[in-house]
Amino acid sequence: MTEIEGDAVTAPVRQGPLYRIVRGFLRPLVRLVYRPTITGAEHVPMRGPVILASNHLSFIDSVVIPLASPRPVQFLAKNDYFTGTGFRGWVSRTFFTAIGAVGVERGAGADAQAALDAGRGILEHDNAFAIYPEGTRSLDGRLYRGRTGVAWLALTTGAKVVPVGLIGTEEIQPVGAKLPRVRPVTVRFGEPLDLSRHGQATSGRARRAATDEIMSAIHALSGQELAGVYNETPPQGALAKLADRVVPRERI
Repeated sequence: MTEIEGDAVTAPVRQGPLYRIVRGFLRPLVRLVYRPTITGAEHVPMRGPVILASNHLSFIDSVVIPLASPRPVQFLAKNDYFTGTGFRGWVSRTFFTAIGAVGVERGAGADAQAALDAGRGILEHDNAFAIYPEGTRSLDGRLYRGRTGVAWLALTTGAKVVPVGLIGTEEIQPVGAKLPRVRPVTVRFGEPLDLSRHGQATSGRARRAATDEIMSAIHALSGQELAGVYNETPPQGALAKLADRVVPRERI
């Protein structure tokens, strides 16, 4: 999409007693077992809307961030985790609800905007929202170029962005591993970024500049090698490659 528009705001997402019970139980347990190194937690505002923008190395990142954050935080997860049937479906639905996940359809176009609107609804009710600007986890450990949806959220809602650098989570649960392993992990929270100086959310240039500032802050925290490209399947065919180079699409 070259423009991100839309005024629809989803209803507020309530964090029920199950979320508070699981968070209260898992936080001390995880810290006892993994003994994570957490720095900069004081940078996370305890009130008002805030976006936690993080690098993405493992499935377990979506568990690590809520448990490391000093305040409750929500994030988006694919709807498949909430729609399963039988005992397995119940376990999946209960677990993801308990850690603050909000189900959305994943994809491009309308699905991408619907996901951003879900995040906007969370922020406009003064909650904390976690997002991975790379779009999907890095399989080679490099930090990929950020998609501009995170900037649209920040510029639309006025929320501050706290960059987050995760180190070592890919060793806890590598791709293909069903169960997490005990490995050292570091979570670094950076100073909040006020991106309003870049301009309005309707400006593609403002969204790109704000996103680049966020990714630069994440890079300073994570120390990853920069990939310099988006984390996606390259365009196939000579015409597709030429079109992507001549008229680059905005990745949201």
